[in-house]
Amino acid sequence: MNHDTHRNAHVIHPRRMSAPPDSRFDWRVVDIPPDITRGEARALLTEQAEYGRWELFRSQMFFGGARRVWLRRRVMNVRRTDDAA
Repeated sequence: MNHDTHRNAHVIHPRRMSAPPDSRFDWRVVDIPPDITRGEARALLTEQAEYGRWELFRSQMFFGGARRVWLRRRVMNVRRTDDAA
């Protein structure tokens, strides 16, 4: 595997946490391998926050340097305003 390809690899799991049906949040779990630098991880999370409207909820660091980050965003329930139903 090319070293550059491996450095940019991260895994996003849209719903690893089981949210209750009436939850007000969408959840995303991001697994970041140990060879990703802190600056690269920050850039990844900043991009998720800026373009996907995700906010940091929890982060966890494992032995060996791997990280897992939980992101959440508020669910927007939009109702129709026209008469068509």
